[in-house]
Amino acid sequence: MKYRATISSIQNIFNNTNLSHNHQQYRTITKVRLKWVKNRSLDNIIDIHTDLKAACILKDAIINRPITTQFLTAKSIADTQKLLGITIPTLRFIRRYPTLFEEFPHPKYPSLPCFRLTKIAQNLHKIETKIYENHEQDIIERLCKVLMMSKDHQLPLQSLYPFRWDLGFPYDFDKTLVQKYPDLFRVVKNPNGSSSSLKLVKWVDEYAVSNLQKMNEGKELSYKGFRTGESGLGFPLSFPRGYGAQKKVKSWMDEFQKLPYISPYEDSSNIDPESELMEKRIVGLLHEFLSLTVYKKTKRNYLRNLTNEFNMPFRFTRIFTRYPGIFYLSLKCKTTSVALKEGYKRGKLVNACPIAKYRGKFHHVMRTGLIYRKKGLEMLPELDNLVVDDVIVNDEKEFESEEEEEVTESSGEWVDHEDEDDDEEFDDVSDQD
Repeated sequence: MKYRATISSIQNIFNNTNLSHNHQQYRTITKVRLKWVKNRSLDNIIDIHTDLKAACILKDAIINRPITTQFLTAKSIADTQKLLGITIPTLRFIRRYPTLFEEFPHPKYPSLPCFRLTKIAQNLHKIETKIYENHEQDIIERLCKVLMMSKDHQLPLQSLYPFRWDLGFPYDFDKTLVQKYPDLFRVVKNPNGSSSSLKLVKWVDEYAVSNLQKMNEGKELSYKGFRTGESGLGFPLSFPRGYGAQKKVKSWMDEFQKLPYISPYEDSSNIDPESELMEKRIVGLLHEFLSLTVYKKTKRNYLRNLTNEFNMPFRFTRIFTRYPGIFYLSLKCKTTSVALKEGYKRGKLVNACPIAKYRGKFHHVMRTGLIYRKKGLEMLPELDNLVVDDVIVNDEKEFESEEEEEVTESSGEWVDHEDEDDDEEFDDVSDQD
């Protein structure tokens, strides 16, 4: 790897150049404010994945119950709507998908509805387990990278659990991986004794390379290049329609892209927290974290739980609205999600990993039950053959055209089209986790 920039070398360049240190550290890009532009294809994908995630969580809840009672009662799921992040009651939700969940009366209380997995859902789970086994090293790498980005190379398990689905981790990753790889991971008690954290035991140098660095492999930072503003690694940009022609936005992003890139795996404790260098470092960290997720997206509130561990300011979420060419902030499904725009092209996930392809198949079975309801049960043998034959179904193809609402170039503010407040409005949206 030819990219050899470290924070210490970058700081030395800052100190030795004739460029104004204050100009580089405290430019006025924070005053550039843009309209919020709705991306309908990404909103639709987030809508689909909200139900997909809820169904996967219910499936795991059934699988992980004792073998003699591998079912859920209507009473046990009654208050789980908020936990699942869905917009309808859980009982109504689970009945939508008869191809995955079979309803039957309780053995002792006939009036109490219960739900177990259909045969096809059980087969899908076996495929999922096999994928985790075959791609275990990829999972290990992702988990190591997440821990390596934190200050003490450890994260509270309670903060990691919400990312389990987004990062493509097995349900019991905190137990199985720790037991299998004691040379890499260890569960430690927090000083206050209230909870436990997962700690990285051994630093892995080969993992300390960000996705952006891999994309720019072969590009070297140099003193001369920094002086001419050509040494900073730039992020891929995909602006909403109307922004590309705005000189103010172009000038702002050109300046930002020329700033030195700080790897999220470098120690950032000696960077001025109010500097633009730190802002680019935060953009780089969020870019890297989202790059590690299965769908290049997650919920905003999940990230808020890691502000201290990742050395980010509490109001770091302003970053998402300030850089619409890199991130997309969605208010779909009564929650606030953030997506990496480069992860999608024409409304379709770029370079889908095996677990994403499996979930596409899982969603196909889900949607068959939703569309055909009870008639969908007659299609179970056909669907089961689809699973056994390992045919990958891509249910995102219907969103191939990436639609974005028009923006008015005369305005320099970033606002929701339905609310003329400034971007602080996003920080007040309640998140259903």
